[in-house]
Order: sequence, then C-alpha cells, then structure tokens
Amino acid sequence: MSGFQESWGSRLGLVLAMAGNAVGLGNFLRFPVQAVQNGGGAFIIPYLVCFLLMGIPLLFVEWSMGRFGGVRGNHSTPFIMDSMAPKQFIWRYVGVFGIFTNIAVAAYYCYLESWTLGYMWYSVSGQFSGMSAAEVSGWFGWYTGFDAIHNVVFWILCLVLNTWILSKGLSGGIEKVAKVGMPLLILFGLVLAIRGITLESGENGAVESGTTGLNFLWNPDFSSIWTPKVWLAAAGQIFFTLSLGMGSIHCYASYLRSRDDVALNAMSAGWMNEFVEVVLGGAIIIPITVGYFGVDGMKDLVNQVGGLGLGFRTLPYLFQQWGPVLAALSGLAWFGLLFFAGITSSLAMGTPVMGFLRDEFGMRRNTSAILFGLAVFILGLPTVFFFHYGVFDEYDYWAGTVSLVVFATLEIILFAWVFGMDKGWAEINRGADIRIPGIFRYIIKYITPAFLLFVFIGSLPGIWDMLTHKELLEQIQASPDPEQTTFLEKKMWFVNLSRMVLLAIWLFIAAMVYKAYRQRIQKSSPLNPTN
Repeated sequence: MSGFQESWGSRLGLVLAMAGNAVGLGNFLRFPVQAVQNGGGAFIIPYLVCFLLMGIPLLFVEWSMGRFGGVRGNHSTPFIMDSMAPKQFIWRYVGVFGIFTNIAVAAYYCYLESWTLGYMWYSVSGQFSGMSAAEVSGWFGWYTGFDAIHNVVFWILCLVLNTWILSKGLSGGIEKVAKVGMPLLILFGLVLAIRGITLESGENGAVESGTTGLNFLWNPDFSSIWTPKVWLAAAGQIFFTLSLGMGSIHCYASYLRSRDDVALNAMSAGWMNEFVEVVLGGAIIIPITVGYFGVDGMKDLVNQVGGLGLGFRTLPYLFQQWGPVLAALSGLAWFGLLFFAGITSSLAMGTPVMGFLRDEFGMRRNTSAILFGLAVFILGLPTVFFFHYGVFDEYDYWAGTVSLVVFATLEIILFAWVFGMDKGWAEINRGADIRIPGIFRYIIKYITPAFLLFVFIGSLPGIWDMLTHKELLEQIQASPDPEQTTFLEKKMWFVNLSRMVLLAIWLFIAAMVYKAYRQRIQKSSPLNPTN
C-alpha cells in the first residue's frame, strides 16, 4: 500500500478530467461512421438504451469500486479488486487487465494522438494548399510511411508531453490540462459544427447543404433497429466512448475521500461525454463530407476509409475549399480538437500504471511517469514503423476492444455477485448528491451483466475470425500479384508477433502483481521487524 498522498484539487477538475478520459478521438471519428453504417437516427435508439442499461451502471460501478479501493490505499485495479474479494486471489489477476489495457492502448493511441499535432502544423503551414483530393489522401500514406522522420518527431514530442504532464500529478498536471483542454475542445467543436451545418449548396464548390448531411445522419432507418449487429455496434461504441473496462476510471476515483460523491460525478462525466459525441461528433465530419461529395459519395468514402480516413484523408482537402485563411483556422480547430480529445484520454491511461508502481514499489511520481513513457515508447515502436503491416490495428483490436469487454464483464460479476449487491448499492449511494433510482440496483445485478454477455457472445465469431486470420488468408488466396502476396504474408508475421508481444505484456504485469502481493505479505508478517 502507498504512503503517498495525492488528491484532486477541485470537483470541477475531477469531472472534467473524467469527462476528458471518456471524450476521445472516437467521439469524432468513430461515432458518426457507426451511426451511418447502422441505420442513421435509428442507431441512436439502441445507443441510448445501451448507455442507460450498460454505460451508466458501469460508470457507477467503476467509480464506487475505485473509491472503495482508494480509501484502503489502493490505486490500481489488481489491488482495488483484491480489496473487494480478499479471499479469492483470482480477482487480483483479473485486475491485471486494468494495467495491461492502459499500457497496450497507450502504445498505439499516443501515436494516433501525435498525428493531430503533425496535421495541426501542416494545416497552418499551408501544406495541403493546391492539393487535389487524391493527393491529400495519398499524403496520409506518405506521412505514416517508413521514410517520414517528421512522423517520429511528432510522436516523440507527444510522448514527452504526456510524460511531463503526468509527472506533475493529478491537480498540478492532469486537472490543469482538463480545465483548459475540455473547454477548448467544446469551443472548437461548436465552431466547426456551426460551419458544417450552415454550409450552403454551391458555396465554395459544395454540391449539397450541410443540413443534408445532418438529415441523413439522423434520418432513422427503422428496418435495421432489431438487427443484432446494430445493437452490438451500439454497445461497442458505448464501451469505446466511455473508456469502460480499462481501469482508468477506477484509478481516478481511487483518489476520492470515503464520502465524496460518485453518483452525481459519474452522471456528470457520462452525460458530458454524450453531449460531445452525439451533438458535436454528429455535426462536423458527416455534414461537411456530404456537402462536397453528396450522400452517395460520403457512403462510399465511409466504406472505403472509415472515420479515421475521413478525418485525416478527406477533411484537410475540404477545408481548402474555404480559402487559405479559413482552411488554416479550420485545420487548427479540427486537429486541435482531436489533440485535446486524445491527450485527456492518454493521460488517464498513464495514471493506473503510475498508481501501481507508486503503491507497490515505492516509486516517486517522476520516476513512475518516466517508466510509463519509456514503456509506451518501446511498445509503440512497432505501431510506428510497421503501421502498414497491421500492428496498430492488432493492438487496437485485442487491447482496445476485446480486453475491454472481458474486463467489464468480470468486474460487474465481482461487484454485483461476489462483493454483493447490498454492499455495492450502499457503496454507490455513500455520500451521493443525488437520489439514484432504485431500479438501477436490479439493472446492475441482472441487466448489465446480461448485456455484457450478449456483447461478448455476439463478438465471438469475429474474435475467432481474427484469431484464425480469416480475412488475411482470403486476401492471400485471392491475390494475383506475387509482391502483394509477399506483403500479406509478411503482414501475417507481424500480426502474430504483435499478439505475442501483447501476451508477454499481460504475463509480465501478472508477475509484477504476484511480486507486489508477496511483498505485502512479508510486510504484514508478525516476523517483519518493521511491524
């Protein structure tokens, strides 16, 4: 257990930091695409149902678990979970996911975050001026290629910035960034959303008005609402957008006092994220793209390049249609928005790792921050240099998708069934500033676990296909080009190596948890001369 004392400077700072943890790149790049591909406005119905029956309950659970463990001196998920079931050692190792996921996700997320820094610079410097749509799209391939040393420079700069802020602590670093970054993010988002919605047909080459894109996005296709795929997509988006099943919420909440509110704080952070995602995330990228490519053209682009492609391959070209000054300002606002969304999330990923190192091994804040930065640097190198070989996507799938569902499913079982719903409900309500409807007691115990099992079981066919390289093998068999075949075979080799690295990380962290537990036993032994 840690002898270090750390706390949040203010309630506003805590809520903004928690909201910043949730508000990430997916709010602006992933959500609009998910909505377009899954019924437009009809997608919002299962999305909000999942938010109420899975998102809010898990926020209550993770906040209260974190506070429960933190009061007992634990600031990382292995020992937060251990404190809730001290006689069942397995939960310590379930908690390994709460450290593993943060390191593994940060390894590729910080690289993606660094793109926003690079694109801000190139937008302001006029790099995309005079380029065609194909040239801007192709420039992304060059930027993420093997020869682009500037790519590495921005990545290292991003890692150094994250490490430096983490070294300043909760109130001196993370909270200050959240207080500046979240208001700027919302401001940039509002400006771009207004510009996108007010775009007129014929203006600067636009073929449709911005409201056409907005109408398309929110026009419900009710024929898709009962499709299991849509519900799986909605549930997956809730996981992705709220940063559930990662351990970062547990860690942030572990620095609360025993009677600090978790109920209203969890609701505030959750609904702020929903505002940013649904209102702002749905009003920027799709209306602007539809304005210049039309609905059918936008659909083709979504299917070809997804949200990541629209954000980095398409929007820089579309901004150029507004003239050099507006193009520079829009690029600065768009990629600045993404940067603040990214860094407030990546900072949250470092905190559980630092909490574990400080609690269990007595490390100073600066040392633990530097070790986290070095770990992300080493593990992130393959995502930078072998991005086109699928390493980035492999990290994202296993650490940023599958791991979240597995961990969240197990943590809700621990909270509701092992720790016990009576104690759990009392923990959620302790010091609460709002009266939580009693129905949530039953939702947490029965409906949320059922939802999570539905998501997990529904994902199993996709997990099996990924595990067996189904798509890659089909591409290899169908490829008539020997060079392309060689590339795909090499890609499979890198994919397998990525999986081995991720497994090694998990096992290493589990070994560290075991060592930390043994140290705790020794310190508590009556034979220990320090007792």
